[in-house]
Amino acid sequence: MATDLAEASAVRVRSRHARNIKEYVTGWSFIAAPMSLFAVLSLGILLYAIYISRYDWGLLGARQYLGWSNFTHSIRDPVFLRAIRNSLVYAALVVPLQSALGLVLALLVNSKIKGSNFFRATFYFPSMASSAAITTLFILLMTPAGLFNKILHFFGVNISNLFNQGQWLSDSRTALYSVIVLNAWTTSGTMMLFYLANLQGIDGSYEEVAKTDGANRWQILRYITMPLLKPAHFFVVTTGMIGALQLYDQAILAGGADGSPNYSLMTMVLYIYNACFRQFKFGYGAAIGLELFVIIFSLTLAQRFLFGSRAWKGDN
Repeated sequence: MATDLAEASAVRVRSRHARNIKEYVTGWSFIAAPMSLFAVLSLGILLYAIYISRYDWGLLGARQYLGWSNFTHSIRDPVFLRAIRNSLVYAALVVPLQSALGLVLALLVNSKIKGSNFFRATFYFPSMASSAAITTLFILLMTPAGLFNKILHFFGVNISNLFNQGQWLSDSRTALYSVIVLNAWTTSGTMMLFYLANLQGIDGSYEEVAKTDGANRWQILRYITMPLLKPAHFFVVTTGMIGALQLYDQAILAGGADGSPNYSLMTMVLYIYNACFRQFKFGYGAAIGLELFVIIFSLTLAQRFLFGSRAWKGDN
């Protein structure tokens, strides 16, 4: 009797072990293809970029070993330093703007108002539309004879006294800020969805208890909703910053490959484009790409350590 029980137990153990191995193999089989693509397209490309960044690498491959010369040359190039400044200024202004707009829109469509679904789709529409199409339309609106200047003229603003007579994208003092306004509007819909998903996940009992205790809407927003949205704040700011530092399409459409006027729209990614596809200096472009990677990675880690860890823990 005891022997039979022991054998049955051993059979069950072997069966369970075989089932675990089968599940293990099946699971790895499903993720093998995407993990292989990730290894080749992400890690492989990163390692390859590190390799060619040490060379004078042209269309036909390595021409000369340069060591760290590509990196030292970049930090001595005033155009590249201008590109870093433009990218950082752009990120520092557009991320708070798009985050604030996204939060306001999310609070609006999350409230119980008539037609909230219509407004939700309307606010998100600019994020779905083609970036090139929206930028082209924006350029037409911001010309001296465009709709924006006509509105200013209607309200009594003398356009001739404005920057470069109302040529907002043709003046180095206003070109970057014009693109900031454009992207803050077009990306706020995406940020709205991120905030809205978190708002709808908040337990409504918190608000009910606060109302019972006599809290008004502002107090509920400040002391309950905003602290519970800490994970959303961290996610929105981090993703927004990464996207902002990779600005390219609006810059090249509005200012051309040279980042005109006077390099005011030259960004780090646009600088990489010029190095690789206009000068065919792929080693130098790889070095700039690695520097951009270090900047993005460092700022992401800084946000993670400054307020991200507390956000995910849910501390107030």
